[in-house]
Amino acid sequence: MAAFLIIEVADVHDEESYADYRAQVPSELAAAGGTYLVRGGPIEVLEGSWIPKRIVVVRFDSAEAARRWWHDPDYSELKAMRQRSTTTNMILVEGFQP
Repeated sequence: MAAFLIIEVADVHDEESYADYRAQVPSELAAAGGTYLVRGGPIEVLEGSWIPKRIVVVRFDSAEAARRWWHDPDYSELKAMRQRSTTTNMILVEGFQP
């Protein structure tokens, strides 16, 4: 069953480092089977008080595939780069089978 990472980049502390991360991470995600569904773009708040600055949604074939990418030693350096340069909220949610 498909699973999705939903990521809010709440704050960027180091624009240059985060730009490096954004340039490098697509190939890591693709190698792990991840596909961008949303990567930034305009946000319109329709209800509530949540006003995110940047949203990213990534699809994986399964939650296990997403976890493998998250824990992959090949991603660890990029993950640390993102964590140093941003404040991020991230959740993993499974899709549904109709």
